[in-house]
Amino acid sequence: MTKTSLHKMVAPASKSYFQRAIAIAALANGTSVLKNISWCNDSKAAAHIARGLGAVLVEEDSNLHIESKGLTITSNRFCAGEAGLSIRMFSPVLALAKRKIIFTGEGSLLKRPAGFIADALNQLGAKVTTTNGFLPLTIEGGLKPGRIHIDGAISSQLLTGLLMALPLLKDDSTILVDNLKSKPYIDMTLSIMKHFGVEVVNEQYQVFHIQGNQQYAASNYNIEGDWSAASFLLIIGAVKGSIEVLNLKKDSKQADYKIIAALKKAGAEVEETGNSVVVKRKRLNAFEFDATHAPDLFPPLACLASQCAGTSVIKGVSRLVHKESNRAETIKQEFTRMGINIRLKDDRMHITGSKPMPCTIDSHNDHRIAMAGGVMNLFCERGTIEVANPQAINKSYPEFFEVIRDL
Repeated sequence: MTKTSLHKMVAPASKSYFQRAIAIAALANGTSVLKNISWCNDSKAAAHIARGLGAVLVEEDSNLHIESKGLTITSNRFCAGEAGLSIRMFSPVLALAKRKIIFTGEGSLLKRPAGFIADALNQLGAKVTTTNGFLPLTIEGGLKPGRIHIDGAISSQLLTGLLMALPLLKDDSTILVDNLKSKPYIDMTLSIMKHFGVEVVNEQYQVFHIQGNQQYAASNYNIEGDWSAASFLLIIGAVKGSIEVLNLKKDSKQADYKIIAALKKAGAEVEETGNSVVVKRKRLNAFEFDATHAPDLFPPLACLASQCAGTSVIKGVSRLVHKESNRAETIKQEFTRMGINIRLKDDRMHITGSKPMPCTIDSHNDHRIAMAGGVMNLFCERGTIEVANPQAINKSYPEFFEVIRDL
């Protein structure tokens, strides 16, 4: 890549928006059309669950038609694959049913705690049990309107599911939330719900007032591009040359839109034009960044910091424990293999910039670690960085290695 070449690529559909839209469309009466879609394993898992809810899904070109008569569950067993959002978002929805349902997952999701899901739903009269604190969940339904108190520091995804499900009950509900993290994801959930005709009163992300007896209305909805996936591409531009990434919404509610602020802090040249972002290489210097509300940015930010002069500091390490891997420890371990010095202290990751060395890293079956390895390979000037278990990218961005191969 030269200084003068401008490489153009298109961001895939946001899996965060796509999964939420699939769930809400499956709860609406009528036929909804989700436009500008692209598939990854997490989105396929959401679609599979939607079919179990009684919806009919038909794909035409880049559109997904979802026909539903509301919640008409046709299955007693559901699987969320490795999609953490789906297991947490659909659990409250399944608790609306008056039947016994087994809800499980696969791979790394089986190792992620699930007790907080059962604890929350049981507050509202549902009967939900775990398997020694983990999946599978046994959901016997009976969710009732009322008052619930949850810890938002663990995950915002369960709150997303509660917000979606509770308006369908006959009476009003209130959700009290302590220490909510990932607030942009709740903004995303509420905006999609409003598009489909259901509204919630949000009091500073601490109290959510939910009017009962609401109904989702079928609608057409455009799925915007994925800032999480695009962040890796934009960082390549900042380090290696010039890149334009299309299909990115400037006023997006996605948490990972914050990658723009991080790139500017590091000294990259960033230009937002219409539905695209252009990033050009400049001298990059160490930066400080708070990723508490955008924890998925840690792997791409680690790639960026590794190529900055000095030691960068990224806050929010505590948010990484229950990802596909213990992502903070995984980043430290695999970047150390590349010769990058990373230190974890309190809630911060300290990364000292240096040239990566040839090696083989393990993705730990974590899609974002696999993508980080592919990016660091582009930055390795003295050999190759290989990624073991690269197919982990199928969870969110199956075309990733093909996209960057041309670079």
